[in-house]
Amino acid sequence: MKSRTTMVEIREYPCLTARTLRCLAAMAVWLLVWPATTAEAQLDGHIGTASHRQAILDSLPLDRLTAEARNRILEVAEKPTLFRQLPSQAITCDRDMFLFLTRNPDVLVGLWDMMGITQVQSQRTGPFQIQANDGAGTLCHVDLVYGDDRQHIFVVDGSYDGRMVPKPIRGKGVFVLRSSYATGADGETTISGTLDCFVQLESLGIDLIARTLSPIIGRSADSNFTQTAQFISQVSQSSAHNPSAMLDIASRLPQVEPPIRKTFADTIVTVARRSAANSMNQAAQAKAQPTQVDTAMQR
Repeated sequence: MKSRTTMVEIREYPCLTARTLRCLAAMAVWLLVWPATTAEAQLDGHIGTASHRQAILDSLPLDRLTAEARNRILEVAEKPTLFRQLPSQAITCDRDMFLFLTRNPDVLVGLWDMMGITQVQSQRTGPFQIQANDGAGTLCHVDLVYGDDRQHIFVVDGSYDGRMVPKPIRGKGVFVLRSSYATGADGETTISGTLDCFVQLESLGIDLIARTLSPIIGRSADSNFTQTAQFISQVSQSSAHNPSAMLDIASRLPQVEPPIRKTFADTIVTVARRSAANSMNQAAQAKAQPTQVDTAMQR
């Protein structure tokens, strides 16, 4: 019963469809969503400009990457067909859980698969590489080429050969996720994040369509990013408050290899223990605080 309760709690965030999977977690399917600069962003004198994009590139730790990874990033990011910086999101989430889910999007795919809200099939092809197929013509390969506590860089190669196009569309993407952390007085961690999206499409006709529809596509991308962030927060909260149910879910995750399922389970335990310790600390601090009656007597 606890397992069912947890899944119902997670379901409280609607619209986590295959389109949502084209966001933070599935990164790869972004090539079909075409994250573009919205009308609002175009009116901004800074966001989306060449100087802004260059500032992002200058801040990347390219010197820590292999020559191959640098070339793959610059090939797309220096001459993108489309660029978009998604609005910053702030969620309550354990740091370890956030980092784990960011680096293992196949776990989110498995959770959504269990919930029956996606047809996407994913397969891990390396320690930080995943292939994905959305069942509707989108094929892609996601490669996490760099990651630390505050920045992750994904490089994506993909194609779309569905009913909406006469011939396959091929493209590449670079996605830079930046995150910062703040701990409140209640001991909860708030994680703020932004996602910079560089997309390069091969078809000139598709380029034109993407740019023409950019305001609509951009708003959809923003919404997807928000929903995915909320879902990650909910997974963390469920792990903190109902770890036994989450551990049961972790043991049954489809499309996730056993070692990753085990690491997910270990992360759930870490989150639960940290939450319990935080609750005990909060209770101790509350008990140590003088009451109004005590304060009056001291006066």
